[in-house]
Amino acid sequence: MTTGSSSASRSTSDGISTYLGEERALRADRLGTGGLLLSVLAATAPLMVVAGVMPTTFAVMGIVGQPLLFVALGVVLILFSVGYAEMSRHVHNAGAFYAYISRGLGGTAGASAALVALVAYNALQVGIYGIFGFEVSGLLDKYADLTVAWWIPSLVALVVVGLLGWLKIDVNARVLGVLLVVEVILVVIFDVAAIGDPAGEGLSLHAFNPDTLSGAGVGTALCFCIAAFLGFEQAPVYAEETSRPHILVPRVMFYAVGGVAVFFALSSWALTVAAGPSKVVGVAQKESAGMLFSLTDSRLGGAFTDVLHILFVTGMFAAMLSFHNVVARYTFAMGREGLLPRTFGRTTGSSGAPGTGSLLQTAVAAVVVIIFAIADDKPTGDPTAPVLHLFTWFGNIGALGVILLMAAASVSVIVFFARRGAAGAQSWRLVTSGLAAVALLVIAGYTVKDFDVLVGAGPDSALSWVLPGIIGLALVVGLAQGLYLRSRSPEVHARIGLGNEAFQLDKAAQETP
Repeated sequence: MTTGSSSASRSTSDGISTYLGEERALRADRLGTGGLLLSVLAATAPLMVVAGVMPTTFAVMGIVGQPLLFVALGVVLILFSVGYAEMSRHVHNAGAFYAYISRGLGGTAGASAALVALVAYNALQVGIYGIFGFEVSGLLDKYADLTVAWWIPSLVALVVVGLLGWLKIDVNARVLGVLLVVEVILVVIFDVAAIGDPAGEGLSLHAFNPDTLSGAGVGTALCFCIAAFLGFEQAPVYAEETSRPHILVPRVMFYAVGGVAVFFALSSWALTVAAGPSKVVGVAQKESAGMLFSLTDSRLGGAFTDVLHILFVTGMFAAMLSFHNVVARYTFAMGREGLLPRTFGRTTGSSGAPGTGSLLQTAVAAVVVIIFAIADDKPTGDPTAPVLHLFTWFGNIGALGVILLMAAASVSVIVFFARRGAAGAQSWRLVTSGLAAVALLVIAGYTVKDFDVLVGAGPDSALSWVLPGIIGLALVVGLAQGLYLRSRSPEVHARIGLGNEAFQLDKAAQETP
């Protein structure tokens, strides 16, 4: 097989003959169940959730029943995964969300979903650089007596992530796997220590009482907690790089959703046990992101807490790398199908990685970090403002985008199978997809309504509509692009969401006399 514009036909593992240009195809057979599972779970950043999201949810929303929220959200996302996983058996495309949406709702909707996905996952990835730089700067000051501006470690990490993005995905999976496993082990050690040494109220199950979910903060707490799950939906993005995508992708999705729901429900319960259900909100308000570390210090000692601080940082790095890989693959898929310049639809060298997509994501991250570094107001104001704004603003923008994509994908599942005449055979999957769509739209509504709370702005702040408006703008611009392509370039519009299957059409056209 030659490079450039040449192409060849090969048979994939599921028996489908696929016409591929070498530079336009991700390398197959790179990931097995373990590698795929680790790649998607790394994005959940378990230690960042336990040390950051959970204390914030306790403190800001005053919701003691956070463990029950994780269980409820786990149920919603399993309902979503039933239809989403079935779609993954029929469509193998690195642009998972927009490919599925285009198959059900049409190419114009798919173009809109593609841009929303690109903006959302970029926001999720870039936002972590803020909190990462802040934490590394703090560690260097504490342990090395070295004062370093937050943006310096952020830019160093950005370069390292960019370099790893050029490597084979199985190499990335090994890096992510090591970091993730160590994180999980440390959190489990804390959970066991908390259960073995509970606060004065003992092993109380009060946090699982439905009465703890009453109050105005429940909707906002749902928004915080659903962000902790983000990552599991990325499994179909790697479908082209697995050996048996129709088997591995659905399997990994259910493993990921179920595992994350159980792990976070137990860990948030352990926090209530360690602090005491009646005191956990007060402790979280007092300690903020230091809550977990103060609880481990009193039970497991300073050395364990120091290691936990370090793994807190490496876990964030793993999440950045995981989201970087996803953005690079969405960029690749969009370039391959004409939604972005064709140069982004090419893989790189022997690694088969989407190198140009990786470069674009790195460039976007660098620009945003530099802008926030310039806006750093340490000399005159709050020294944490730029980094915390970078983390909270972009994180919530990304979460809103993914929630909307999941809701649209659920609707697309229903339309896809109904149009194929398979509504009867897939009836129970269509019901679960419908229920998931309703639940996700409700959560999206709360997210928009309470965006000022999510980003720490006042109710009259322009941020409450400007920030979610970024996702709205991406949706509208994507629709406009889709309509333009349908009118001016119908052949490109027809390829949206087809992925490698588009090359079959090319081959057939070339072979037609």
